[in-house]
Amino acid sequence: MMEQKIEKLIAWLREQVHNAGLNGAIVGISGGIDSAVVTHLIKRAFPNDSLGLIMPCKSNPKDKEDALKVVASCGIKHLVIDLTETHQTLFSEIEKQLKEKGEWNEEAARLGDANTRARLRMTTLYAVANNYGYLVVGTDNAAEWHTGYFTKYGDGGVDLVPLVHFTKGEVREMARILGVPEEIITKAPSAGLWEGQTDENEMGTTYEMIDKYLKGEEIPEKDRQIIERLHNRSHHKRQLAIAPPKF
Repeated sequence: MMEQKIEKLIAWLREQVHNAGLNGAIVGISGGIDSAVVTHLIKRAFPNDSLGLIMPCKSNPKDKEDALKVVASCGIKHLVIDLTETHQTLFSEIEKQLKEKGEWNEEAARLGDANTRARLRMTTLYAVANNYGYLVVGTDNAAEWHTGYFTKYGDGGVDLVPLVHFTKGEVREMARILGVPEEIITKAPSAGLWEGQTDENEMGTTYEMIDKYLKGEEIPEKDRQIIERLHNRSHHKRQLAIAPPKF
């Protein structure tokens, strides 16, 4: 059953690229399971016209090591573009200017720093995609999409979202079929935004609970409330820019 879904996804990726009149697909490889699955999918869809982009940015060196293991597991062409200095230049200038106005918000700085990294990666992906005539393929799964666990115009700024209807559990199943390394499949999900950060700690619930919720299964009330609050609060992330009515 999952093998058939994988084949359908590969055909869909080819169709989307063909319809766009472009050549292939690119994905940012983080070292996590979702991007690993998408990397394998685009390599199968476009054996000679797919690219994995590894973009360290104040990152744990282990993430780059894991990303390279994903590259090796499917043989995709790849580039490494380190964004640490670029991010430092940009974000330190933002901090400097806001401090000069006396309006720097230290409490908001960590999230602003992290989201800027995600948006720099998006910008880099599109610059490289433009060079090759590729579509940018996103990695958000159903749980992340439903809860808004992505950066607007960051990792959410993509052309295609092939995993958006698949739960985290289904993504794991897909990963094993595709040949993603087992250590990538079993590592704790993390956006790698700061030291020790994990998705589940930040969300306050687990992917298992979100998967059950999305499948209509019973879960504890505490988890249900967290998931619904995250969903409602992130509504704007799942919309295009909002326009007023025609006056």
